Amino acid sequence: MAQPHIKRGVKVGEAIAQDIVRKIGAEGLAPGTPLPSEAQMIEEYGVGRGSLREALRILEVHGLISIKPGPRGGPIVAEVSAAAFGRMASLYFQAARMTFRELMEARLVMEPVMARLAAERREPDKVELLRSIAQGTPLDDDAGYLSHSGDFHRLVASMSGNGMLNLYSASLGHIFHDRVSGMFFPKARRAKVREAHAAIAQAIADSDADAAEKLMRDHMQEYATYVRRKQPALMNEVVGWR
Repeated sequence: MAQPHIKRGVKVGEAIAQDIVRKIGAEGLAPGTPLPSEAQMIEEYGVGRGSLREALRILEVHGLISIKPGPRGGPIVAEVSAAAFGRMASLYFQAARMTFRELMEARLVMEPVMARLAAERREPDKVELLRSIAQGTPLDDDAGYLSHSGDFHRLVASMSGNGMLNLYSASLGHIFHDRVSGMFFPKARRAKVREAHAAIAQAIADSDADAAEKLMRDHMQEYATYVRRKQPALMNEVVGWR
C-alpha cells in the first residue's frame, strides 16, 4: 500500500492531521463515523505512535474528531459546529485583543448580507418554515422566545447558501450569547421583534433582497443599541477565549 504523501517542511503530526481531514471530506464521512484504529493508521502512514497521537490531538482540539475511550474506542468524526469554531476563533480574538464592539460590528455587516443572499437565492421549501418560526415566537416564555429567535437567525444564515458566512456568523453568535447569556429583549418589546422577523421572512419570500437586507440591518442595529445601553462596558471588553 502506498503511503500518503507528506508535504516537506510540515511537521509530521500536522501533515497527518491534514491528510485525515482531506479523507473525511473526500469520502463524505458523516459525524459519528469511526476512523481506522490507531494500529491501522500507524501502518498506513508509516509513523510512530507519538506522531499519530499528535495528529489526532490536533484534530480533537479543533473539534473535528472526538476520541472514544475504552478497548473498542478510538477516533470518531465529529460534527463541524459553529460552537467549536467559535471556541477556536476566540483564542485568536483574545490574543489580538479584539473587543465585543468589533464582534458586534462584524455581525452588523454579515447578518444583513446573509438576509440579502437568502432573498436572492430564495428556497421555497424553507420560506414557510422561516415564516412559521417568526410568527410562532412566544412572547411570555423566555426559553421559547430565545429558542425561536436563535432558530430564525440560524435559518436565514443557512438560506444564504454561503457556508463560510453561515459558519462564521453562527460562531460569533455563540461567542456573543455565551458572554451575555440571559440578555434579550424584555417582554414588552418582544412583539416588535416578532414583527421584525415576520417582515424579514416576507421580504425573503418575495425575493426582495434590498428590503431583506435593510430590515435585517435595522433589526440588528436595534439589538446592538439595546446591548450597548444595558452593558456599556462590554463594548470595550476583550473577547475571552471560551
